Amino acid sequence: MESLKEKTAKGLFWGGMNNGVQQLLGLAFGIILGRLLDPSDYGMTAMLAVFSVIANELQSSGFKTGLINLREPKHEDYNAVFWFNIVAGVVLYVALWFAAPLIADYYHEQKLIPLSRYVFLGFVFSSFGMAQSAYLTKQMQIKQIAKCGMTATLSSSLVSVAMAAMGFGYWALATQYLMYIAVNTVLLWYFSPWRPSLSRNEEGGTRKENCSEADQTTPNRRLLHEDAIAYSGGENTLQGNLLPPSSFLLPRIFSPLKKIFSFSFRIMLSAIFTQLNNNVMNLLLGHYYGKTNTGHYNQGYQWSSKCFLLVGNMLRQVDQTVLVGLRDERERQLAVLRKMMRFTAFISFPMLFCLAMVSHEFIVLAIGEKWAFAASLLPLLCLSGAFMPLSTLLTDSVISQHRSDIYLWSTVALGVLQIAMMVGLWHQGIVVMVWAYTLLNIIWVFVWHFFVRRLMGYGLLSFLKDIVPFALAAAGVMLVAWWMGEFIVYSLWFIDDYLKLWILLFSRFVIAMLLYYGIMRIAGAVILKECLKFFRSNHL
Repeated sequence: MESLKEKTAKGLFWGGMNNGVQQLLGLAFGIILGRLLDPSDYGMTAMLAVFSVIANELQSSGFKTGLINLREPKHEDYNAVFWFNIVAGVVLYVALWFAAPLIADYYHEQKLIPLSRYVFLGFVFSSFGMAQSAYLTKQMQIKQIAKCGMTATLSSSLVSVAMAAMGFGYWALATQYLMYIAVNTVLLWYFSPWRPSLSRNEEGGTRKENCSEADQTTPNRRLLHEDAIAYSGGENTLQGNLLPPSSFLLPRIFSPLKKIFSFSFRIMLSAIFTQLNNNVMNLLLGHYYGKTNTGHYNQGYQWSSKCFLLVGNMLRQVDQTVLVGLRDERERQLAVLRKMMRFTAFISFPMLFCLAMVSHEFIVLAIGEKWAFAASLLPLLCLSGAFMPLSTLLTDSVISQHRSDIYLWSTVALGVLQIAMMVGLWHQGIVVMVWAYTLLNIIWVFVWHFFVRRLMGYGLLSFLKDIVPFALAAAGVMLVAWWMGEFIVYSLWFIDDYLKLWILLFSRFVIAMLLYYGIMRIAGAVILKECLKFFRSNHL
């Protein structure tokens, strides 16, 4: 029997492996696509992103998070979420199909009508896999989730590159999004033993390998018959098959949602505002500045998000499950949270600060001079991104205490402030808007901490002790590495400018990583020792 520490470590490892491989694949294929496509192509899909993610949150309604936060969810709970997601997904797709002309009018771009109707298929596909994903996450089967994500990323990226090379433009990006969801959903079904049913019967909820088809269906038929009698008041048969009318069946299927509805509804609203917060720049830039400028911003945001999502998603696959399991052991729960916070700061700050340091060289060398404006925005987005995983861990801590109300209202407040600031500053230019976006998101980390302190006793001084040493070390290292890179290139004055960019990129990166590792070793950072010990062990 594995201990909680071992399960958490393996979850973090496979979560990191999953996101790490996906981000590396995204890096490689992103470079290829960035060279094949124009900023306007990225702008077209970026302008639709906010509608897709909001519709996706409306469809799931927070029930996946609700399932994860149940101590022991039953088959009927997963089953209710599964069928709800499908119904909601189809209804939302139909609604957005008819809303496509309105979206195109907002952005003054009629080509968005067919594109949006194509892209919005994504959340219909995803509706079939949310319950399966929740099941695997609850069982901490992160390795299986990792295999799904990595395979889906590789296959969808290969298809998108082929389409871009053939001249399909923004349709290649849209197809990449859809194919990722479709492949990931199919693989979630393959790895998850849970299966939906047309009843609340727990017996029929998982695959049974050693029984006949008749044995597997009999309990469901019996329960369906009982459901029919309960709702119709007598026997209800149709040519010998005991199947109730759907009007009788559906209320029974959805009834388990009642116990998590209040919690999940607030999670849904919070997630909607979170997605608005993340996509407000695409939404406003597309309206005020057009698809090309939106594409530049989106390109910069995508590169920074590859780093902070690597850390944030790795945490998200284990943190709520672990913290919920320790809800009755307050001191141990706080100790685990602090260790996760130190791990997050240990990884996030050097990763994002390093990308900010080499942003110009990286963008120009990777995807070309045509993306120079995106390169100028990237350092600011990296500064904001360095704090995003801290916010992820803090918000998940709030949710683990079953305080989705706090999560909701704090997220709403952030969204309202952010939208108001962006609308008020749009005439000042994109750079000013990005500065405001960055500063507000950094400040809000401490708003989240305020609530975690009240709920879990995580004091401000302890919080600062956990993150500030890593932030200062990373910032100092990047300054030294930047200066040393300049010195090296200045010494090699006789080489051409293109080669100088390559030397700057690699010299700064290597110097920064070596210096950061050396400082952590000299300082005796416990989190570094634990990471090295884990990778040297034979557990995996």
